[in-house]
Amino acid sequence: ESNNISAKPYNLLPDQNWEIDLKSLEDAINEKTRAIVINNPSNPCGSVFNKQHLLQILGVAERHNLPILADEIYGGIIFKGSKFWPIASLTNTVPVLSVGGIAKEFLVPGFRVGWILCYDNNRHDLSEVWKGALKLTQLIIGANTVVQPALKTILTPQPGSKDAKTLEAFHYETSKQLEKNANFVADTLVKVHGLKVIRPQGAMYSMIGIDTSVFDDSISDDVAFSQKLMDEEFVFVLPGQCFGMNNYFRLVLSPPIKKLEEACSRIAAFCEKHRL
Repeated sequence: ESNNISAKPYNLLPDQNWEIDLKSLEDAINEKTRAIVINNPSNPCGSVFNKQHLLQILGVAERHNLPILADEIYGGIIFKGSKFWPIASLTNTVPVLSVGGIAKEFLVPGFRVGWILCYDNNRHDLSEVWKGALKLTQLIIGANTVVQPALKTILTPQPGSKDAKTLEAFHYETSKQLEKNANFVADTLVKVHGLKVIRPQGAMYSMIGIDTSVFDDSISDDVAFSQKLMDEEFVFVLPGQCFGMNNYFRLVLSPPIKKLEEACSRIAAFCEKHRL
């Protein structure tokens, strides 16, 4: 909890590319609910919601007269066969607060400049929301003043210019490399007995399932798996419990392919060593 605000989790469906369990979402809503939060494309799952699923989420929001707070910071990192739909582009009735930034898409953590875009068509009074947003900007006094004035040029270079072509090529190559890494990880770890792979559709993460029944007693859950993997093989992953998903672990896809090859090799050896 923070500032007397509590978050209620809803379930995802791993076997449906991490779509939201709509019944779980609707069951979590009560008279105290003030907004629905979604993360698309997803950290940690690497999922990208399709248009139909986003419309279903909007249907829940409309039935309960709730705005949507959409974390869409990975919207520029999409793999082949998937398409990113900004959820605000699919509604004229549900207020949407879309959160974005450039640190992820441009692979520069120091470029920590972000924004909140409001889509509402003046149907609702969001004045208190903006007051709250302003207060949030004042919690940390350390804005990136170097990048702020350059933001417009970074995001919208002159069409047809060298900068525009460079930007397009950068985004293409970045997504291409991350997709290559994602496919390598999926194709490699799917062969490891005891692991369940769900192929990412975007962003830079993969969530891997752990079947604890095929491992010895030292691998009791995802936390034990992650800790022992670090202790024995020096491979760092985040346990799924960090994200409310027991018996999964998150693997980051952004390292160079050689590093991922080594990491996957060590993960496979670790699983073999602890397999019953």
